[in-house]
Amino acid sequence: MLRRELLAVRNRLTADDVQKATEALAGRALELPELAQARTVAAYVSVGSEPGTLALLDALRARGVRVLLPALLPDNDLDWGAYTGEHSLARVQHSGKMALFEPSGERLGPDAVTGADVVLLPGLAVDARGMRLGRGGGSYDRVLARLERAAARPALVVLLYDTEVVERVPEEAHDRPVHAVVTPSGVRRFRSGA
Repeated sequence: MLRRELLAVRNRLTADDVQKATEALAGRALELPELAQARTVAAYVSVGSEPGTLALLDALRARGVRVLLPALLPDNDLDWGAYTGEHSLARVQHSGKMALFEPSGERLGPDAVTGADVVLLPGLAVDARGMRLGRGGGSYDRVLARLERAAARPALVVLLYDTEVVERVPEEAHDRPVHAVVTPSGVRRFRSGA
C-alpha cells in the first residue's frame, strides 16, 4: 500500500522536478564526509522518476573514486561492474521488470560490494529510525546480508526526495537501518545505523 502511494507521487513529478532534485541531491551527497573519504562507492543508476544519480556518479569519478554499479542476476541478486562514464552503461531489459542501466564491462561478482567504503541504496522511503523501504524485490536485502556476513561496515546512504522521509515504514526481521538519507534539502543521520 505505502509502496504504491510513494510510486504514484513519484510518477506525478515532471522532468523539471526530477532534474532540479537531481542537481540538489548530487550537491548534498558530495558534501558527505563519507563520500569525501571514499575510495570505492557502490551505487546505482536511477531509472524513471527515481532521484537522479548520474551527476553524482560522474562527480565521484572525477574525484578519482572507483564507482561500482549493479547488474541484476536472474535470481534478483546483484553482480557488480565498474562505472567508467555514461558510455560504459548498457540498457538491459529484464523479463517482467523495468529496463535498467547496467555496467557493460567485466563482472566483478556479487562479493565486490564488500570492498565498498559507501553503499548508495535506492529506496522509496526511509523512516525516523533509519529503516529503508525498497521496491520489494529483495536485491538490496541480499546486498546488506552479504555485507553483514563479510563483516564489512560501509556507510549505508539512501537517496530520496524530501517527501519520502516518513514517520514509519513497514519492517521485516532481516531489515537493517541505514546511516543517512540524502534529500535535495539536506542530510539526516540515524544513530541506529551507526
